[in-house]
Amino acid sequence: MGFFGKKGSSGFSSSSTAEEVTEGIDGNGLTAIVTGSSSGIGTETARVLALRGVHVVMAVRNVDSGNKVREEILKEIPSAKVEVMELDLSSMSSVREFASKYNSSGFPLNILINNAGIMASPYMLSKDNIELQFATNYLSHFLLTNLLLDNMKNTARESNREGRIVNLSSSAHRHPFPGGIRFDSINDEAGYGSIKAYGQSKLATLLHANELARRFKEEGLNITANSLHPGGIHTNLFRYHTILSGFASTVGRFMFKTVPQGAATTCYVALHPQVNGVSGKYFEDCNISKSSAYGQDADLAKKLWEFSLPLTSP
Repeated sequence: MGFFGKKGSSGFSSSSTAEEVTEGIDGNGLTAIVTGSSSGIGTETARVLALRGVHVVMAVRNVDSGNKVREEILKEIPSAKVEVMELDLSSMSSVREFASKYNSSGFPLNILINNAGIMASPYMLSKDNIELQFATNYLSHFLLTNLLLDNMKNTARESNREGRIVNLSSSAHRHPFPGGIRFDSINDEAGYGSIKAYGQSKLATLLHANELARRFKEEGLNITANSLHPGGIHTNLFRYHTILSGFASTVGRFMFKTVPQGAATTCYVALHPQVNGVSGKYFEDCNISKSSAYGQDADLAKKLWEFSLPLTSP
């Protein structure tokens, strides 16, 4: 896909890599959590943040895989500061345990990257009996963010540095169920479609960032929240769709981004000074873009927030 890239107002494009968009940026003194960082663009995000001096906490379901990635990063960047902590987003109990351990660790938190996700899975329920894509891609990140917010607020205040929350959405947010979110049948197997359920979860992720941004502005906090579409990347997200995976491996390799290109927008939104003070925006190819009508619906974002609170209560 890279050779189709046309630079936007940021000076970057779809062909820009994570290293390129963060070149010259000093991340020393910053601490970031990256969920789902044991594979794909999550791994590249963790590596590039570490390369720029950020203290990275890899929040991963498979700790062994996470430790292997950590070892590879340290081999390349001996001075890197990288931790691995267990986080299973299909379990709210695991989310609470992770947040409790993190908040007790004494680590500050400048940047939270809600990266982890699954794509177009068959109908399944999470360990909390929530439709799995909605639970993993959105609801557990909603809970995680809320549990870490006091840490982020304190860090932003004490360091006098802007905190940033980065939610990985997708262009698939444009193709959810009718109405955007199935509030009355979120867990129903009837009417379930794996692609539309993925779109719903990614719309929710986008609306989450928008509502956070609104609340932060209302409270006068020095924290921003944005969402993004990383681009089409052939990663293990395709594991539930052999046809899509086959396409991505053959013809798709000329259309899809590489992993370093796929991590670029995340790293740009997380670190770049051009994004200082920017909040409640949707990014593609390291530039501000326009989301769908549902993605710009402030009332829908508020409704989703109120819907999510009881689902994540202990």
